[in-house]
Amino acid sequence: MSGQFKFYNGPLPTTAALAHVTTGTAIKTLLQVATPATTGIDVVEWGISFDGASFGTKVMCELIDTDVAATVTTGSGHIMKTQNAADASLMTVGTTATGYTATAEGTITATRPLDAQKVDGSGAYSREFSLGNYPRVALSRFLRIRVTTSSAVNATCYVVWNE
Repeated sequence: MSGQFKFYNGPLPTTAALAHVTTGTAIKTLLQVATPATTGIDVVEWGISFDGASFGTKVMCELIDTDVAATVTTGSGHIMKTQNAADASLMTVGTTATGYTATAEGTITATRPLDAQKVDGSGAYSREFSLGNYPRVALSRFLRIRVTTSSAVNATCYVVWNE
């Protein structure tokens, strides 16, 4: 195991804050992690928050394991090591690999829901999986945080995994 990593749906902040991403008004992948052919990952935690102005608009939020990549902004250089990571992440990065803010969802043929919640458009949700009960994403698969809403709001999301 090479350690634990965290990835947000945007570039790591430097002089500016972490950028929010609009959900749009249709299904949209906000974050995607692509496992290589050499290792899978154990999902430790994930979370999402929204900055909607009014209470009541629900956003369907999904953490899924799937077989097809979305087209995303490459996550190169944006995967953070946690205190347990000695080496860089082994995850594949690129526009059809690990990245954020999908511009095309791809034609998915099989998914495995790992968690799903309806979250208020002005709220937040996070889940830490119990020790030993981490969902495993196998080799050459895609972990996605995906949302569906009827009214666009800005979102920030993240996922933490062990390699």
